[in-house]
Amino acid sequence: MKKFILFFAAVVCTVILTANNTFAGKPFEGVITYKISYPDSKFTESQLAMFPKIVTVMIKGNKAKTEYQTNMGSQVEISDYTEKSKVALINMMGQKYAIKQSAEEIEKENSKEPKSTVELTSESRMIAGYTCKKAIVTSDDDGKKITFEVYYCSELGSKLANFDNPLYKDIDGALLEFSMVTPQISMKFTASTVEKKNIPAKEFEIPADYTLTTKEELRSKFGGGME
Repeated sequence: MKKFILFFAAVVCTVILTANNTFAGKPFEGVITYKISYPDSKFTESQLAMFPKIVTVMIKGNKAKTEYQTNMGSQVEISDYTEKSKVALINMMGQKYAIKQSAEEIEKENSKEPKSTVELTSESRMIAGYTCKKAIVTSDDDGKKITFEVYYCSELGSKLANFDNPLYKDIDGALLEFSMVTPQISMKFTASTVEKKNIPAKEFEIPADYTLTTKEELRSKFGGGME
């Protein structure tokens, strides 16, 4: 059970990395809701019930706040497009932690990821009321190639939005439908709603009851399972 909880925590971090930083570079302010599915999953229904099914993203100016809930807790990530930095707010089993990452740290992490190429197509489709263009992204991991279909909307953002996502960093628009595949699990994200509304500035502040820590300290606390 402990191994599954640690794996679940790693999946949660992947969800946040993927879903965050969806909109930037355009004057959009509002909330975007994504539905998450797990195609071809080998996990049981009770295990999948622990994984997030909905992710919401708040956008205001040069900042975005991604949040999701599971039956094990919540996690939030706040990104600053100008500084290209972010902070993760983790509320796991009643314990609250904040982890900051600088632009240099994010760039160092991204440099370790497989290289990707983008092929633009003439295809498009409507998602959440917006016309989205289709692109095919190919990831090359030591000769092993994996392709992903992506639908993006340039009307709502630019590739500045994807600064911390090594797979989709060259997509010039907001990602409204995309996938992530790891050796353990596949995840598909589809935007269900895009709502324009005013967001209070305090939504992008670190709450006072969160303890500032590092990935290494948190990894040690949870038995080495946080990546």
